[in-house]
Formats: sequence, structure tokens, C-alpha cells
Amino acid sequence: MSRARAVTAPLRHPDFRRLVTGRTFAEFGNAIAPVAIAFAVLDLTGSAVDLGLVVGARSVANVVLVLFGGVLADRLPRSVILQGTETAAALTQATIAVSVLSGFASIPLLVGLSVANGAVSAIALPASSSIVPQTVPASLLQQANAVNRILSNTGRFAGAAAGGVLVAAFGSGWAIGANAGLFLVAALVYRRLRAARPERSGRTRPFAELAEGWHEFRSRTWLWVVVLQFMIVNAVAAGGILVLGPAIADEAFGRAGWGLVLAAETAGWVLGGVLAAHWRPHRALAIGVVLVLSNAIPLVALAKAPNLVLLVVVMLLTGGAIELGAVAWDVSMQENVPADKLARVYSYDVLGSIIAVPIGQLAAGPLAERWGREPVLLTGAALIVAATLLALCSRQVRGLRRLTPAPVS
Repeated sequence: MSRARAVTAPLRHPDFRRLVTGRTFAEFGNAIAPVAIAFAVLDLTGSAVDLGLVVGARSVANVVLVLFGGVLADRLPRSVILQGTETAAALTQATIAVSVLSGFASIPLLVGLSVANGAVSAIALPASSSIVPQTVPASLLQQANAVNRILSNTGRFAGAAAGGVLVAAFGSGWAIGANAGLFLVAALVYRRLRAARPERSGRTRPFAELAEGWHEFRSRTWLWVVVLQFMIVNAVAAGGILVLGPAIADEAFGRAGWGLVLAAETAGWVLGGVLAAHWRPHRALAIGVVLVLSNAIPLVALAKAPNLVLLVVVMLLTGGAIELGAVAWDVSMQENVPADKLARVYSYDVLGSIIAVPIGQLAAGPLAERWGREPVLLTGAALIVAATLLALCSRQVRGLRRLTPAPVS
């Protein structure tokens, strides 16, 4: 089998095709949302503190409900969960769009709708992350994760580019309305997805199921060490990129340019996914952890040289590195965690990875006002480097090997 056919082999499976089609539309919408919401808030109040409050509220809801999402995903058909959550996401974004276009948007309203949207996302995340092994044979898991992420990231690339253009040309309200329409399309595609929930030996009470998932999570040192790393990295990146980034861009090179910067990152994700489809190192997790260092580079660029061309190049390279690490992480979990507990373990992964994100988002604005943007961004970059070096001190992180052999080409 040729390399190209080996990479695209998962697309021969109907459920996998439906999954990646729905996720591509959903990610297209997800990429429009942060650009549109950021400039809707800046147009409303001009305050980075208010922007941090709105995006932080969504992250708080993620943190509070993601474990519940993991229990649901191990109890119910994950395809049904995805249908419902995409429909709910379309409704919340449509409400935000109407409020902006009709002139009655306010920070309390946007915070409330962001909480609702974050709750929907929390329920969807474990189901979305754990459904891939149900749609393809185990021998195609590496390619399936890579193709899934390539197509999802293609949607993100298109959405990030479209978000900046839509906001600049038509305003943030219409951009958020387009975001809602894409979520609705994703929900319709997921209606045809027939992946069943994994077989389970029995059903217990929700808290007992959470305890079972926690046991699986904490019993693997490599797993919780990397999650602790991402607790720091994601909090720093969320504050630096999502809160301070739009404010710096608005002053330096404009809103359409910021959309191009985010699009460059997603283009890097696509390129990284293509490389990951052929990339089969035995110690993939350790290499992926090292690649996390790349998250520090955009923060340094924003602090020292907020130039459009430089940021586009930096975000392209950073996106590729992040994607290689993300595929290594997904495959490591899917190969080493039992299928009937995978969604709950993913929920602990997500919880740990995002629990500090609201702190980063809410703190970025006030810290920048007190100390200045440059010191805050450079300190964040130093924290990312420190967290990565500490993760590499774990022998399990450095030594974990792939279990599934590569298919013969």
C-alpha cells in the first residue's frame, strides 16, 4: 500500500468519515468564535479586563462540568452527545449574535452566554476525544488520529482566516452568526454517525464511576505529569494569546491581521498533522512533551516584536510543533487506557489541562495594566519552559513506548 493510501485508509470507514466531517464544520465555527467574541467585547467596552472576564467565564464552566461529561460519554452513545452539544452550541452563539446585532449586548449577558457555551463544550469534549477508536480498527488508530486532526485543523485554519475577514468586513455580530450556522451543520452531520458506546461490564453510581476513572488516571505517572505541564502551559497561553494578543494586534497591525496570525497557527496544525501521519518514533510522548516548548515563542514575539509577518511565521511553526505533540498524546492515551474508561480519563485530562485557564485569562489583563504587557508575556514564556523541563524529569514520560506496530506499507 502506498504511503498516501495508508494515511487515508481510515476514510474508507463510513462512521469515521461522518465523524471527521462533523468535526471539520465544528472546528470551522470554533475558530471564528474567539476572533469575533474578542472584538465584540473590545467594541463594547475597549477593556482587556472585560475580555478576560468573558472568555474566562467559558473556561470556568468547562472546568466545573467536564468530569460530568466524561461520565456521560462512558454511559451514552457518544454520537448522540455530539449531536446534542453542537445543537446547543448553535443556539448559544445565535443568541450572542442577535444581542450584538440588535444593540442590547452587555458584559453580564455575554458572560452568561459564555458560561452556557462552556457547559456545552465540557460535555462534548470527552465524547469527541474518545470516539475515534470506535470508528476504525486498532491498526489504523495512528492514521485516524492524524487524519482527524488534519481535517479538523483545516476547518480551524479556514475559520481563523474567515473570522478576521468577517469581523473586519461585516462586524463581529455577523461573524458570530456564521459561527452558529456552522455548529448547526455539524449537528446535522453527526445525526448519521452510528458509533456505539463501548461495552461495559456493569453500571455503577456516577461518583463511583468518577472514582474508577480517577484510579485509572493517577495510576499512570506519565499521564498526570504531562497534564500538570499543560495546566501551566494552557493557562499562560490563554492569557497571553487570547486576551493580550487581540489588544496588541488592534494597536499594531489591525484585526484582519490578527485573524491571519491565528490562521497561520491553524495552518501549522494542518502541516503538523500531515507529518504526524508518517511520524512513528518509539518514544513519541517524550518528543511531544519537548515540542510543547514552542508555546513560549509566540509570547516572546508578541512582547518584543509584534510584527505581522514575524508572528505569522512564528505561529505557523508553533502550530506544527504543537500538532505533532497532540497526536503523540492522543495515541498514547488510546493505546494505554481501557476503552470503557477512556472518556472518563480524558475528562480528568481535560480538567487538569484547563483548570487554571480561567486564572490565566482573568489575570492577564490586570497584570498587564499593573506591570506592562512585555514583562507579563516574557514571564509566561519562562513558566512554559520551566513546566516542560520538569515534565521531562519523569522517567515514565521519557520511556513510554508505542504499543501498536506500524502497518506494513
